[in-house]
Amino acid sequence: MAYTKITQEEAKYLMDTRDDILIIDVRNPEEFAEGHIPHAINIPNPSITNRDIPELPDKNQELLVYCRSGQRSKIASKKLDILGYQNIKDFGGILDWKYEIE
Repeated sequence: MAYTKITQEEAKYLMDTRDDILIIDVRNPEEFAEGHIPHAINIPNPSITNRDIPELPDKNQELLVYCRSGQRSKIASKKLDILGYQNIKDFGGILDWKYEIE
């Protein structure tokens, strides 16, 4: 598998120390609009199918994936792995996020 589960503290550290990571929110657009982690992009879980994702052209790009509670991020991470993405980190749900939300 090309994805791992990391803690929210580890995700926050990566966000604070690296500028080459993509933060992926896999909730629906309405949830995303209500509040999301700064700099996250919204790619709803159902839109991750068996075809390439235009917003994610580099399959070696480091991806930090989250959702509301951690269920959809796990499913999305598995689907991204199947699509050939090589560096996926699932850090669960925004419900447990202790840091900034915009």
